Amino acid sequence: MKLDWSQHLILLPVLLPLLCGALLLLVNESRRQFKFIINLASVLLQLAAAVMLMQLTDSAHWNGNIGVYLAANWSAPFGIALIADRLAALMLVLTALLATAALLYSMMRWSRIGVHFHTLFQFLLMGINGAFLTHDLFNLFVFFEVMLAASYGLVLHGYNTGRIRAGMQYIAVNLAASLLFLIGVALIYASTGTLNMADLAARMAEVGAEDLILLKIGVAILAIAFLVKSAMWPLGFWLPTTYAAASPPIAAMLVLMTKVGAYIILRLWLLVFSPDAGAASGFGSNALLWGGMATIVFGAAGMLASEVPGRMAGYAAIVSSGTLLAVVGYGQASLITVGLYYLLGSTLAVAAFVLLIELIERIRSAGASMLALTMEAFAIEEKPEETAGVGIPGAMAFLGLAFSACALIIAGLPPLSGFVAKFGLFHALLNPDAAHIAVTSTTWTLMALIVLSGLAAIIALLRFGVRTFWASGTITSPRLHVTEVLPISFLLLLCVALTVQAGPVFDYLGRASADLHRPAQYIERVLSAPVVPGTHKEGTPP
Repeated sequence: MKLDWSQHLILLPVLLPLLCGALLLLVNESRRQFKFIINLASVLLQLAAAVMLMQLTDSAHWNGNIGVYLAANWSAPFGIALIADRLAALMLVLTALLATAALLYSMMRWSRIGVHFHTLFQFLLMGINGAFLTHDLFNLFVFFEVMLAASYGLVLHGYNTGRIRAGMQYIAVNLAASLLFLIGVALIYASTGTLNMADLAARMAEVGAEDLILLKIGVAILAIAFLVKSAMWPLGFWLPTTYAAASPPIAAMLVLMTKVGAYIILRLWLLVFSPDAGAASGFGSNALLWGGMATIVFGAAGMLASEVPGRMAGYAAIVSSGTLLAVVGYGQASLITVGLYYLLGSTLAVAAFVLLIELIERIRSAGASMLALTMEAFAIEEKPEETAGVGIPGAMAFLGLAFSACALIIAGLPPLSGFVAKFGLFHALLNPDAAHIAVTSTTWTLMALIVLSGLAAIIALLRFGVRTFWASGTITSPRLHVTEVLPISFLLLLCVALTVQAGPVFDYLGRASADLHRPAQYIERVLSAPVVPGTHKEGTPP
């Protein structure tokens, strides 16, 4: 039997940040530039590995386009299985791209105001990447805890009073969610005897009535832990405060971490509660649908009520998360395809916005106050200043254009990816996959909420833009460093690329969605993955 060494590539997104984080821990904090270079090199290597995995999963290199790595050479479901499919590879690429932007932005300031920033950043990436790749609930818990433990330190990094207060709330909420995670996992194991996702899905149809009740309770408790991370209403109260208090590069990574919960919900629900799951088929879908719609309402109201830009970004992320949860609960394959496109665009746009906020706040004059602005509004100038021919400083032009792009994408206005995503959502909702499926009042309600959330985003962002760029009185053009401008430009250019290349992107996402809706393929591929011959007998310790 010929060994497939490409399977070891699946381990790299977890192994690289683990080794790099351990190495950075040994480097003295005074060598900040050296630590930054190592950190950046690791992130770029993770990006390269993720791109290679995307190519392998989309080129029929592996059977069923699913790569399986059996840790310690134990066959599933006895050992730890990591899998790479089209969706997991895509999320790894998104993680590496966001990490690159956040790391570059932190180079001049944010990575220097505390200790162990680079080590914690790598451990954060290890947890996120592991959560995307693992196919076992207990190891998902392990990667979640690695991700959360690193995020605790990063949220408090460069601490001040507001950051400590928000960080303590963030830690307390996530510790409670971790406890629920463990309780849910224990109940699932007690009722089914397995925690491997493929094995769990294979056993669903055979679970007895009494065990099924226990299983549903365990899954519901487990779902609460994921929905806390996804900021589903009313569990997402912590998110706006944390976004506003965290440093910009960490807030950008928190945008992605919110999507980790939605990703797990998507993968777990389509695999375990598929139409082949017997009595448990479709369990919890209505709760996800209506909970997602309630989350959209909560996020839209929060955007309208917020004047602090950091909180506004947090509520924009909540709207995005609510839309994704509603899409998962709606249970339509074509809608999942568009939902994944929406996930990409909204994550990049909100991350760019949280990075941009700090730069925008620099343009306000140091001594400006609301009273002074009011007095200026009613003052009569006998000799108005000559404005014809006065150029806009380059920094102001960049901030204005970048803010406009973020606002267009978040609100879903043409011509950028936000509009393409929302138009695609409406098209999928009005054109069900099966001809006999009717467009119901729930469909119209979801569409109305998406439209109203976009209107709320327009009002909130337009109000913020007018106050900042137009009615803020005397302003000064800020000094921007190239490492601050490049990450924001990079993220927005990716949104533009999503718009221009919408056709190929939708084709890829359509194939990823089709894979998710073939649970039997996952079950067969994971449970039949062979161990490496000549080392030990299958199912026995080496």
